[in-house]
Amino acid sequence: MGKRKLETIKTPGKNSLRHVWKYRDPLRVVFNFLVIYCTKYCPSMELKKDLLKLTGMKIGKNVSIGLAAMFDIFYPELIDIGENSIIGYNTTILAHEYLINELRTGKVIIGKNVMIGANSTVLAGVNIGDNAMISAATLVDRDVPANNFAKGNPMEIGEKK
Repeated sequence: MGKRKLETIKTPGKNSLRHVWKYRDPLRVVFNFLVIYCTKYCPSMELKKDLLKLTGMKIGKNVSIGLAAMFDIFYPELIDIGENSIIGYNTTILAHEYLINELRTGKVIIGKNVMIGANSTVLAGVNIGDNAMISAATLVDRDVPANNFAKGNPMEIGEKK
């Protein structure tokens, strides 16, 4: 099964998050934060998509992003959402993870015609194939092949019925 594809950066000291500004421009992070938080409650799908693209996210045509969906504020440019996909209510999509002695980043690629259910979390370095369905409240911690269904925590993957 597809393991997450992550780039690792060793950080000095005991806590990688304390070194965040060595790796990301603080003004860019503040800009991303403001844009992403404004879009969480934006009722217009098109305006939401247009604003999120300002952060560097790649978003295909006819994508719908549910209320309160949250995207990575440090590395939104690593998120790619394919055409006609649905990101459910209160879903979180991350492209980084700060650990004690290292920072990891990874592209999140969501294929075309993907449905991600409400309250799900997608971790950095994950690929979700075309036509996949992710059940509500799923922790997507590894790749989901095209035309498959994923559910739960720990995540189970099976063929769509």
